[in-house]
Amino acid sequence: MSATLLPRDDPSSRALAAVIAILTFLAALAAAGAQSVATRSVDWRVKLTRQATLQILPRPGQDFGADAERAAALARATPGIAEVTALSRPEGERLLAPWLGTGLDLSDLPVPRLVTLRLSDGADLSGLAERLATDLPNARLDDHRRWVDRLAGAATGLVLAATAIVGLVLAAAALAAGFATRGALAGSRDVVEVLHLVGASEAFVAKTFATRFLRLGAAGAVAGTAAAAVAGLLLHALPVGGGGALTGSLAITPSGFAAMLLPAALVPAVTALASWFGVKRFLGSGVR
Repeated sequence: MSATLLPRDDPSSRALAAVIAILTFLAALAAAGAQSVATRSVDWRVKLTRQATLQILPRPGQDFGADAERAAALARATPGIAEVTALSRPEGERLLAPWLGTGLDLSDLPVPRLVTLRLSDGADLSGLAERLATDLPNARLDDHRRWVDRLAGAATGLVLAATAIVGLVLAAAALAAGFATRGALAGSRDVVEVLHLVGASEAFVAKTFATRFLRLGAAGAVAGTAAAAVAGLLLHALPVGGGGALTGSLAITPSGFAAMLLPAALVPAVTALASWFGVKRFLGSGVR
């Protein structure tokens, strides 16, 4: 019956399938990006909360080496700290290379000495902070909490933005299906009238159209999701795929690829529902 009401190969059907494919492509990439950011955000936060840094600031007549060793000794005596590493000045300067570049002479700059700490679960650094304030006032304890809060906020913002994009894409798919349904109904007005005369219910006609648009939506969604998956795989081959020390890889995670299936399932369902309600509204308005 759907082949009678809606020819399978008419240009409007192909155009709708193409539009749905494009919309699904965008929604799949947005969903994959949101899931990848959420996954990596958890990894970043876990790594940062298991680390802390002691910064030995310069002071007049200072023996950097002695201060660094004193700070490291205080850290080793603190319960909950699994590993303490005092970085040499060259090692600390190498950490600045991504921001300042290489080949610079930093000998005249007051570059702090760093002591890195690897923390155990449930480590409490309040006691260490108090001892540093008393015994080594030029040492600063950074538990990376500020970075964790910033990363969490940025990740939440990106996930919300991607979720909004998916919602807008679903709304656009519903609108496209609604307009296509009205056009198909207008072109099949005589067939619909005959169906009503022989006793076909509005629900039957609506189901017929919804089934047809479900198939169109599924075809477009499969094509769009496949294209998004290919684009995600290509990210691994791009120079940006390696990422940096802070952001990590920009490539899509395995859970991100799985998230692409959500728009692929929702878009056909949305197009079918939009077609169903479009037919019910069209027929209920008395337009025959």
